[in-house]
Formats: sequence, structure tokens, C-alpha cells
Amino acid sequence: MDAPHGVSRLPIMGSTKQLARSEWKDYFDRFTAEHIAGDTPEAATVEVVSPRLGDQIEFSDIRLLGLAYEPKTQAFRVLLENVDHLVFHPTEIWVLEEEQDSLIVEVIGADGGKEIIYVGRSGPSAHPYEPAPGVSG
Repeated sequence: MDAPHGVSRLPIMGSTKQLARSEWKDYFDRFTAEHIAGDTPEAATVEVVSPRLGDQIEFSDIRLLGLAYEPKTQAFRVLLENVDHLVFHPTEIWVLEEEQDSLIVEVIGADGGKEIIYVGRSGPSAHPYEPAPGVSG
């Protein structure tokens, strides 16, 4: 079965899976506890794919402080240094757990828009995006 909503266009170097809503809170609490610590911080890039606004990078290679889902407010939170990025009322969450402790999270919003969060070690960009030659990023 192909993964919906653009996940299949991502490099397949790990396992892609859809998380059940009942797993969201525990999965991201566990990920944050296990991966967001130590001397080599995680960095995140947030890409927004909106039916109205198109595809754009919201944040690029910013230190990640955590990922969380809050059932009471029904909000998925990307906790970044100096800023939080929230997605309210997500309908689906897909994850691609890559080798070398990197993670790609795709959050599908009620409006059909997507928030794609690329998580990797700080240093080189956590996002695989590279502008075409002659195009400024």
C-alpha cells in the first residue's frame, strides 16, 4: 500500500508507518525523552504544504526542543528554540524512521494541508531540499 499525502516521495531508507491516534502522545513523548538531549542537539526543518498557499519552508534547521501531541487541545507541537509551531486538530500522523536517528513526521491537517517536519542532528541542514541551480533558497 502506498503511503498517502506525499510520504512516498520521501527517500525510503527506513520504515514508514501511520500512527494510530491513541499512540500520538506516547510516541512523541518517548521520542523527545530518547532523542532530545545530550551534546549533539537535534535540528528540525518545518515544511508547510497548503492547498491555498502551496509548498514553503516555515523554519529551517532550528534546534529542536521536542515534539508533542496534546490530546486536550488536539494540538501537535513542534517545540523549537525561540518558537513553537502548532498544528491544531490533525487527522493523520505518518512517520518515517530513518537510519542514523533521523525522523520525518508528516502531520495532515483537517483542511488537507500538510506539515512535514524533518528531524536530524544539528549541523548540515536537516532538510533534503536543495534549490535548483541558479535559484536562490
